[in-house]
Amino acid sequence: MAIPLAYNLRSLRARWTSTVVAVLGIAGTVGVFVAMLSLAKGFEATLVASGSPRNAMVRRAGATSEMDSGVPIDQIRVVEDAPGIARVPGLGLLVSPEVVVVAAFPLKGRDTDANAQVRGVSPRALDVRPTVKLVAGRMFRPGLTELVVGKNVAAAYEGLDLGDTVRFGGGTWTVVGVVDAGGTAFDSELWCDATVLKQVFQRPAGSFQSVTVRLDSPAAFDGFKAALTSDPRLTVQVDREVDYYAKQSQQLTMLITVLGSIVAVVMGIGAIFGALNTMYSAVTERAREIATMRAIGFGAGSVVVSFVIEAQCIALVGGVLGCLVVLPLNGLTTGTMNWQTFSHLAFAFRITPILMAWGVAFALLMGLVGGVPPALRAARARVAVALREL
Repeated sequence: MAIPLAYNLRSLRARWTSTVVAVLGIAGTVGVFVAMLSLAKGFEATLVASGSPRNAMVRRAGATSEMDSGVPIDQIRVVEDAPGIARVPGLGLLVSPEVVVVAAFPLKGRDTDANAQVRGVSPRALDVRPTVKLVAGRMFRPGLTELVVGKNVAAAYEGLDLGDTVRFGGGTWTVVGVVDAGGTAFDSELWCDATVLKQVFQRPAGSFQSVTVRLDSPAAFDGFKAALTSDPRLTVQVDREVDYYAKQSQQLTMLITVLGSIVAVVMGIGAIFGALNTMYSAVTERAREIATMRAIGFGAGSVVVSFVIEAQCIALVGGVLGCLVVLPLNGLTTGTMNWQTFSHLAFAFRITPILMAWGVAFALLMGLVGGVPPALRAARARVAVALREL
């Protein structure tokens, strides 16, 4: 089946104004679609990257997050006796009992406050999470109201730069260090001594909310979990740290994806009507040309395929353009509230090749829907009537 592709390409160039309108409509839709998906991807990647396959989290059985968990200190001692926990000479077992609270701080450049997660950790916290690096100042001293803040905290909040003093929870705290957690959720947290944090917030002295453990290897997790879940003295659940943070990301990731898809579909309907209008106009304007092609031997199927290809060319250019327009957003830091912890979380847009491929595929789908009806109309045109009328 011969297809007049050269004719279609020349037609697009000759009717460039209507072609540009259709391309821009599809590009705008694809841009919004990819941008929303990159938001969801960035949020998910930030949380998932916070976990390490070598780390395990111990929480109260049935707890959905650290915020509603509680592990008594007598159970923590049992946890420390479990097999598979890494040990460092001079430091002992790499176990960090932790407490998490939420406090409000003023945002820089904005007349509003936002919640930040304050994590009370043990002195071994940096050894338990080796990806978190101290980049300025020093680590807090146990027993003192001192803070170490993530790099995004220092950038986003007023009064939390290195050396600043801030008051919250009934205590006065001094920022003594800044850490870089490699773009993970810990970059949006404030760390301090767990015992001091419990005292300031009047939490029970004999209980923590979670216990993070560094294992000898990822393979040690199954034995570690089996030992704890089978111990009748314990009422805990054990997760890989990476799995815990993956679950934390699901709710908001799904919401952003659904909302983004709805917006993209609504805009896509408009873009499809734009493509329909462009292609129907092309069919009307080129009735004699279509009839001439049919008269010299091009079949109805050739005409249908040629007009569909023409619409797909418009869609392809629009899809690629839409991806290129949003590409500068990749790596741009934004923030939202993590509904699991009710605290502000900074994360970056993450535009991946897969997301751009989805954007181009979405554009081609719009082109197909917008191109098939006009193509069928062109193929059904009566050749003799079209030639006589023009």
